[in-house]
Amino acid sequence: QVQLVESGGGLVQAGDSLRLSCAASKRTFSNYGVGWFRQAPGKEREIVAAISWSGGSTDYVDAVKGRFTISRDNGENTVYLQMNSLKPEDTAVYYCAAGLFSSLAPMRAAANYAYWGQGTQVTVSS
Repeated sequence: QVQLVESGGGLVQAGDSLRLSCAASKRTFSNYGVGWFRQAPGKEREIVAAISWSGGSTDYVDAVKGRFTISRDNGENTVYLQMNSLKPEDTAVYYCAAGLFSSLAPMRAAANYAYWGQGTQVTVSS
């Protein structure tokens, strides 16, 4: 069992930055690929970014490429999502999720993840 706790959300203005953190309870967290998802009111949960277990491979949805960066510190059992140049359309609850993956491709699907955090709200005002 892996417990995930997100933090770092908040209310910011368009153009500002935030860094989200996803802290894991398990020492073997370094074996897990991690994805950041978001869900806006009335919309389905969507992938934002994903990172392989080693941190050597990353993937981003087109809407955040060049603005968001996913990274991980396996020594600290933590994955980060640095969000720059935030836009009002980035407003959502952000979730991190973990699972065992051998490649990045399946990491875009929420159904493939075994463990989820409780989410953190990000609100971007215009």
